[in-house]
Amino acid sequence: MAASALLGGVLVLSACSGSDSDAADGGGSSSQAQADEAAAKKSSEAQIKITPADGSDNASINNSAAVTVSKGTLTTVTMTTSDGTAVEGALSADKTSWKPNAQLERSTTYKVAAEAKDSSGLVAHENASFTTVSPDNSFIGNFTPENGSTVGVGMPVSINFNKEITNKAAVQKGVTVTSTSGQEVVCHWFSTQRMDCRPEDYWKENSTVTLKLALDGVEGADGVIGVQQKTVTFKVGRNQVSYVDAKTKQMKVTHNGAVIKTIPISAGSPDNKTYEGQMVMSEKFKETRMNGATVGFTDDDGKGEYDIKDVPHAIRLTNSGTFVHGNYWGAKSIFGSVNTSHGCVGLSDTKGANDSGTAGYWFYTNSIVGDVVVVKNTGDKTVSPDNGLNGWNMDWAQWKAGSAV
Repeated sequence: MAASALLGGVLVLSACSGSDSDAADGGGSSSQAQADEAAAKKSSEAQIKITPADGSDNASINNSAAVTVSKGTLTTVTMTTSDGTAVEGALSADKTSWKPNAQLERSTTYKVAAEAKDSSGLVAHENASFTTVSPDNSFIGNFTPENGSTVGVGMPVSINFNKEITNKAAVQKGVTVTSTSGQEVVCHWFSTQRMDCRPEDYWKENSTVTLKLALDGVEGADGVIGVQQKTVTFKVGRNQVSYVDAKTKQMKVTHNGAVIKTIPISAGSPDNKTYEGQMVMSEKFKETRMNGATVGFTDDDGKGEYDIKDVPHAIRLTNSGTFVHGNYWGAKSIFGSVNTSHGCVGLSDTKGANDSGTAGYWFYTNSIVGDVVVVKNTGDKTVSPDNGLNGWNMDWAQWKAGSAV
């Protein structure tokens, strides 16, 4: 009988569901069920959601991190890196959502803890941890022109990606370029890492161009995800196009087709002809060094045929080293009469770049990045469209053929 009584006790203590023993144990299981039901009724109705989900990796660094609540309000949200560094964030006015204030870091593990209350004041908790995408598994596009800049009518939108893009169509769909002029804009892939976008003809003067990068989460190649979400705008200035004629050795500067100034020049010599074609100004330097060795002009000792450390008023036209620049070392008589350079377009100037009365000073001061210089009658080939920002040397049909969408 003692053994039987002990066994019965064990049964009572271990029971989790109703059985024939309920009558013998005085309703213990029924009491437990009632207690569970009562505890459930006392739980908060607030439902907290943390994104990215707990355990996620390759999370976006832009806008994926968030905490939201339904049937309640958030009372506390903390976000820290794995080493305990706090991440500042902002709670919405109605206290139903929270987001970090700044872009997250790549290859970083973040921990989020959230607390919320329902209308009865009952508290709910939620915790999650996620890791952001690594540099090896993500890509960005470095773009020109800069946000807020004012550029010439020839400036394309040029994007250079830091990883090779194989899913070109997906990436291109994440890039939109529009203009207040209403011009159609088409993007062209020069390579797996460079895409330029432009209209059929030069931008309309005084228009505004908007570049939107919606690449966050876009797979550019297998296992390589975009992380950018950005909007950039720039202004197009007056319509200035300059025409260099190596035969007449004159440059005519025009505004909307009307000549505003004619400048004597000295282009590339017969042995070092200047490229022909439409070339866009990409950089300006009040003074810069030009060493022939950097562009393949060397003497028998391997040294540069020239090395001028203070070339005044230099404006870049190609990546390969073509400039319009001031020249103080040549005789004044060469400008307008003989082509003597190693391929650049030279203008009369003085040492120091401070003489406002020179042609070099005037042209530099009255030019902006994105202005166009058209060169003809040099006898050389047309500049390659990808040598600098010079896609205008490709006709519209060819340009559109390089689109992935």
